[in-house]
Amino acid sequence: MVDCFTVTVDGPGQTGQVAAALAARLVPGDVVLLSGGLAAGKTTFVKAVAAALGAADLVTSPTFALAQFYPSGRTPILHVDTYRLGGIAEYRDLGLDEYTHAAVCLVEWGELVAGEFGCHLAVRLRPDPPGTDRRAVTFTSACDRWSAVLDVLHRDILKDLS
Repeated sequence: MVDCFTVTVDGPGQTGQVAAALAARLVPGDVVLLSGGLAAGKTTFVKAVAAALGAADLVTSPTFALAQFYPSGRTPILHVDTYRLGGIAEYRDLGLDEYTHAAVCLVEWGELVAGEFGCHLAVRLRPDPPGTDRRAVTFTSACDRWSAVLDVLHRDILKDLS
């Protein structure tokens, strides 16, 4: 069973294909924690997940609003950006935990709140090589929910990118 894999994508279009493949596997209650430097493609990834889930709203980075809700055809989407938060206590103060069970929760700068979610999928995006539109996208999880899905997701992505 795969608990981690990396794919390399050539630009935002392929990033969107990878995100759409993930979206096909998402269900309410799933938490996806996105990490990567500034302009690594986290918001691009979220936009593609939301589009694949059927959200009609314009998805933007919630850096200043901290959280956005988007209705979609399959499941509500909670999009959170923890970049401006000073720590886990500030995240808890947002009171979002009551919404995470009924929505797909996508968290940019998710490493800050990883300890809040016992079962989550971590997605790391990084330029490969630096200064280009190519991205290495790494999927990692240690919980049963995702261990069962990562093998199939990896095959789906490789098929979509070929």
